[in-house]
Amino acid sequence: MTRGSLARTALRVNSELLALGHEQFEAEGAMFVRNRAIPAIRDANHVTKVTARTEAEIDALLRRVEIEFEGFPHRRFDLDFTTPPEFEARLAYEGYKRYDSLVMVLEGDFKGQPKRHDIRPVESEADWRRLVELFRIANSEAGWDELNRKPLEDALQEAKSKTPPVRWWLAFMGDEAVAHLYSWSGLDGVGQVEDLFTHPEYRHRGIATALIHRCVADAREGGAGPVVIVAKANDTPKQIYTKMGFRPVAVQTLYERILTPS
Repeated sequence: MTRGSLARTALRVNSELLALGHEQFEAEGAMFVRNRAIPAIRDANHVTKVTARTEAEIDALLRRVEIEFEGFPHRRFDLDFTTPPEFEARLAYEGYKRYDSLVMVLEGDFKGQPKRHDIRPVESEADWRRLVELFRIANSEAGWDELNRKPLEDALQEAKSKTPPVRWWLAFMGDEAVAHLYSWSGLDGVGQVEDLFTHPEYRHRGIATALIHRCVADAREGGAGPVVIVAKANDTPKQIYTKMGFRPVAVQTLYERILTPS
């Protein structure tokens, strides 16, 4: 697989992963991803695969977005290097906030060996409640206000909506779940691991590395070769992933607007 085709496939795999478990439909030169049951979850409610380029096409798409997401607390567009620059320029002009992420891929073996840790798949309702508790800690650590906070029950519903084919994993220290990640065997032989979080009191012990190793193995057991992970462009995990053997192949850009309650 050439670098260009790998970048396109990795972006498509990530896009399809975000859309798993939610309604999808094409309209006005874009793909809409929507879940009316969990409107505050942005991964479940966004617009992607935009092809609208002319002023008239962009106007039509933005009007349709307001119709389809009426009453939702945000507007979000997922863009990449295939998006017409005219559309991205329009979002920047209208004051949408921009967030860049690196789409990274592990094609061969890992560099280095993980430390041994207790890693188990999420299977029982007790496991799901442990996962929700980690979601709560992640919310608290991020310091989000109410407009940005993920409602915990909605986050749980979104997590469950992807299973199967997604499989969630927890890392344990004794009886306490201290980290999570999920795996997916993906599309066209390319898998993905995503949503890594480690309890702040248990970092720097190799837990995240062990989780990534286990989840990549699970994706490959399901038929994947290359495996995708996404990292914030301005955060340190990208460096950890690079040391493990992942390399950046593309940039995904999110443009968001949070709507204040009237």
